[in-house]
Amino acid sequence: MRKFVIIAVIAVVAAVAALYVVAERANAPSQGSSRVNFQNLEPITSMLITSPSFQNNSSIPQKFTCDGSTSLTAGGGNINPELQIQNVPANAKSLALIMHDPDAPVAGGFTHWLVWNIDSKTAVIKEGSVPVGSVEGKNGADKIGYIGPCPPSGVHHYHFQLYALDATLNLTLGGTKDQLESEIQKHLLAKAELIGLYQRQGQ
Repeated sequence: MRKFVIIAVIAVVAAVAALYVVAERANAPSQGSSRVNFQNLEPITSMLITSPSFQNNSSIPQKFTCDGSTSLTAGGGNINPELQIQNVPANAKSLALIMHDPDAPVAGGFTHWLVWNIDSKTAVIKEGSVPVGSVEGKNGADKIGYIGPCPPSGVHHYHFQLYALDATLNLTLGGTKDQLESEIQKHLLAKAELIGLYQRQGQ
């Protein structure tokens, strides 16, 4: 009787071991497997946007704002800061840029700059310039182009949001922030953000 018990225990152990091997083989990726290799995916946070004029979460110099200018229009003292771009995904076809102030006392905040169809190989957007071949949209003053920070009171945060896209956009000159964001959602590969602060002089 004891002999039969030992044989039964051995049989159960062997069966469990066999099931474990089968499960391991089923979970192991085989040649030609359809499993995604996440190491080959572009991390959403790897792309960078920086500026030599100010650090992230620090003050934007006055020359890039509306202070000292006579109106809320692009041009004059309102020149964009230099922006530097790194680690754009290799499969990106274009870049888009949104500069937005969520602290503005208007519904949805205030848009300062919209640019899209920026060449994906662009490493620098120079001070006071628009990338060659890109397209600009309307800012919050209903003007095409850049408009510098001009907060009515207190410190405001200005978000320079960079997007890498898998296509060039069929969006014409003068498009709006809502239109651009709708297109970005369809083609987003990676994103990065730089935040600058500004409070008007004398406040």
